[in-house]
Amino acid sequence: MYRTGIRLYRPQADRGVAALKSLWAGFIIPFARFTLPAVDQAVTAYRPDVLVVDQHALAGAVVAQRRGLPWASLATSSLELAQPFRGLPKVDAWIRGLIAAFCTEAGLPRDETFDPRFSPHLVLACTTAALTGAAAIPDQVALLGPMLADRPAGPDFPWDRLDPGRRHVLVTMGTLAADVAQDFHTRAVRALQPLGDQVQAVVAASSEALPDLPAHILAAPHVPQLRLMPQLDAVVCHGGLNTVCEALAYGVPVVVAPIRHDQPITAAQVAAAGAGIRVRFARVRAEQLRAAIMAVLDDPAYRRAAIKVGKSFAAAGGAGAAAERLVRLAPPAAGTAGPPEGAGKC
Repeated sequence: MYRTGIRLYRPQADRGVAALKSLWAGFIIPFARFTLPAVDQAVTAYRPDVLVVDQHALAGAVVAQRRGLPWASLATSSLELAQPFRGLPKVDAWIRGLIAAFCTEAGLPRDETFDPRFSPHLVLACTTAALTGAAAIPDQVALLGPMLADRPAGPDFPWDRLDPGRRHVLVTMGTLAADVAQDFHTRAVRALQPLGDQVQAVVAASSEALPDLPAHILAAPHVPQLRLMPQLDAVVCHGGLNTVCEALAYGVPVVVAPIRHDQPITAAQVAAAGAGIRVRFARVRAEQLRAAIMAVLDDPAYRRAAIKVGKSFAAAGGAGAAAERLVRLAPPAAGTAGPPEGAGKC
């Protein structure tokens, strides 16, 4: 990944602690340094009442802290919410050291209580307790479910090739995993190959990367995922919270093959909720993957669990509830006793 004047290093093949180091030392901290001046200039120009800051876009939190502005963290993954490094004190201390050094560089006074990943005012989390389980969640976290909205139609998709007489499975490993997903896609095709009489699959990959596909498996480089969900009976994915939550929002069970970062956490939550099956990304064999796919297709318990989680998402409110929280977070307009009319500047 490149941006003007800076090289952001995110090797997608890294695993475990190596992936964590590349995420923080190679992306999050350099990106925070690079974006800090631009974020500061944008806040000066726009003069917002509230900032909404991705948990891993630290510059926004630092600017809010410097200016005394209320700010909300946006948790688009379960990584920080699950606090996976509590049992790894050296790893946790290393991350906190990187954050503290950046905050000092940005001119903030030393404050052990300030963590730019967690706003003390509000954390908007794209999940619910039905998926996170009994994990301890900080008091300021609002569990709102996925924040879905209409999307542009995008490139043409072969809707006319979908067979209503067969069950449908989507295989998608995410855009950032393209360089490590080829082998998994090949195994997925082998897993699905004998199922042509009952299953039709869509693989989110180019047809050049998957030549000689059987007729019941479609390869598409661009998949209109939300529009496709109502047609699906199962999703095979890498455990990104976005895809997992979109599937569960439509009551579609998932087979999760996590690669790195927050994905193993999400995969464990899916399995614990009974809404899918976790498999090993690097080592699952075609016959094992086939068995997992057929299990979530044939056992109605997985669909029931997915529907249960999806109902919790709908009840949590998603984007509308997030907007209401942000309006309440904004300071009252001059001369009023409460929040300003409408959505305000957020």
